[in-house]
Amino acid sequence: MKSCTGKVLAVASLLILLLVMMAGCTSAPATGTCTGCNGTNLGLLTPPAIQAGPGQPGTLNMSVTDANNRFAADLYREIVQRSASGDGNIFFSPFSISSALALTYEGARGKTADEIQSVFYFPANDTSRREEFADINADINQGNTGYTLSTANALWAEKTSAFLPGYTSIAQQYYSATTTNLDFVGEPDTSRQTINDWVAAKTNNKILDLLPAGSISSMTRLVITNAVYFKGTWEKQFDANQTSDAPFTRPDGTTVTANMMQMTGEDAVYPYAETPDLQMLSLPYTVTSGQGLSMIVLLPKGNNLSAAAPYLDPANLSTLEQSASSRRVMVYLPKFKLESQYSLKDVLSSMGMPTAFSSAADFSGMDGAQDLYISDVYHKAYIEVNEEGTEAAAATGVVMNMMAAAPGSEQPVPVFRADHPFLFLIQDNNTGVILFAGQVTDPTGS
Repeated sequence: MKSCTGKVLAVASLLILLLVMMAGCTSAPATGTCTGCNGTNLGLLTPPAIQAGPGQPGTLNMSVTDANNRFAADLYREIVQRSASGDGNIFFSPFSISSALALTYEGARGKTADEIQSVFYFPANDTSRREEFADINADINQGNTGYTLSTANALWAEKTSAFLPGYTSIAQQYYSATTTNLDFVGEPDTSRQTINDWVAAKTNNKILDLLPAGSISSMTRLVITNAVYFKGTWEKQFDANQTSDAPFTRPDGTTVTANMMQMTGEDAVYPYAETPDLQMLSLPYTVTSGQGLSMIVLLPKGNNLSAAAPYLDPANLSTLEQSASSRRVMVYLPKFKLESQYSLKDVLSSMGMPTAFSSAADFSGMDGAQDLYISDVYHKAYIEVNEEGTEAAAATGVVMNMMAAAPGSEQPVPVFRADHPFLFLIQDNNTGVILFAGQVTDPTGS
């Protein structure tokens, strides 16, 4: 499992961003064209077909890495399909989302669990799935002086709710997710800020306010969070003095002026592959030991991203990477900084797991009762790419609320007997302003 870190983050997550950011770059400028460099026969690959979506046969025994990367491809296509034009920038961390939903899946049962498994391709074998996640997290957090990379999970539980020891111990043992009790009932917004502060600390303050105002209420019983942070320098840094303004063509044919970095000298040697419709470049980050991380750039030769989309599928990407060879490449890459945020309730429901967000949800593996459902899944991501390297962060929060009482299960009618001192308020309901406030300790007095 030690070699999977780069697959999970650099390939599956950063790849998504660069795919979109490079939209419209046909080939490098005339001074740096790489297609068929020097007349060399590159052995162009035949473009693959796009793979089937969630729930296809043979996915129950995927590795966690392949499952994560397959989910990345599915989510990318879903986001593109839902966007107004499909031409906007996209950036997210599939690993962060998969990690948070893996913890959620651990407490799901029945149809709820089946749907989550189908969308995320989680291995059906509990032991292998848990151990693989544990190995990946340990690998990410092992520390490397060449770059900074970390991930963290946490459970935030309503202090009056009892969660099963079996669930919280699995979260701790395999996902390193400690459980912290908060007062969602009495102080929902203070609790929200506590969680947001944790996320900010785990992402070097790049992800702020993951949970928006109003996302936590007195009905919230559990919040599951994941955070991922990465900062690395290029193995071969770009010379800032060589960066210059250059046109960048957008999918609709219009152009903007970008800060274009360039690496065109004799030492510009990188893993490179090519198909009739696409170029692939691998840009490694500095590492002191092991395989490290790389940014994989998929660059269509035309102005259509559909040429690159099939390579988001793990098998196709692996074939493309295996065909790459180290060679001199004249590289032109724009500097950029992006921040994105998503509410994934509708997206994940559409992808095949609507039950988890409904009153039919079964998360009895968490608390022994069928009274929890997912109110929403929040995700935020950040990335900055410049001459020195890359800084990226992402976080995911799964907010789980208690269901309202079903018809026929009404609670006893409360008795309100004001036979002892009480406070009172007079409030303007149009504005919410409290106009008067007082207390009564003796109703017979003046």
